[in-house]
Amino acid sequence: PGPQGLGASLPLAGAMWLLGPAEEALAKGGDYGLLEGRTLALVHPAMMFTLLASMGYAGYLGWQWRRVRTIKDEIGALQAQLPPLNEEGQRPATPLDAQIAELTATRKELAAGGFRDKHFVWGSAILALGVATSIEGGLNTFLRTGKLFPGPHLFAGAGMTVLWAAAAALVPAMQKGNDAARSAHIAINAVVFGLFLWQVPTGLEIVDKVFQFTSWP
Repeated sequence: PGPQGLGASLPLAGAMWLLGPAEEALAKGGDYGLLEGRTLALVHPAMMFTLLASMGYAGYLGWQWRRVRTIKDEIGALQAQLPPLNEEGQRPATPLDAQIAELTATRKELAAGGFRDKHFVWGSAILALGVATSIEGGLNTFLRTGKLFPGPHLFAGAGMTVLWAAAAALVPAMQKGNDAARSAHIAINAVVFGLFLWQVPTGLEIVDKVFQFTSWP
């Protein structure tokens, strides 16, 4: 073949090698080559454990950003309790002054942490990787076994994927200051995190089956 034909055939040859019949790596029978192997089967659980930890950290960031906003209201409520100015235009010292000063210092420290931007970045990454990994898990199971297995793990995973999208859909309203949307966002992600933890035992059972019925790579 000419140079152009050779150049076009190299990617095809590489794909055929990847998907070809490497029997020692296959679980179902060789139709999908290394896509049925143990390495790709373990991508899903590895990513999900990473996302579980990431959700915990993102929750911490979100709570710190919420604290930046709510502490301002606390300061305002304390300031409203201060005694009025006297005839000399001065306000007598009260224990509230120390509380206000402490909360103000805390708010400045939290504001300097950039929690809002960090929470947005981590949340966006979790949404993208979570949806992709959820779909990848189902596809990998189908490639290895030729079917899916309806059950708690599959249904909870599908529910989590939908809830991730629902939580993200609330962001525009949250950015406009809608407190109901903020509360719903927190509640939805709390449910997702709970489902995530609940899925761990069934996920480990599936990992055990992967080691039983697949081979490296």
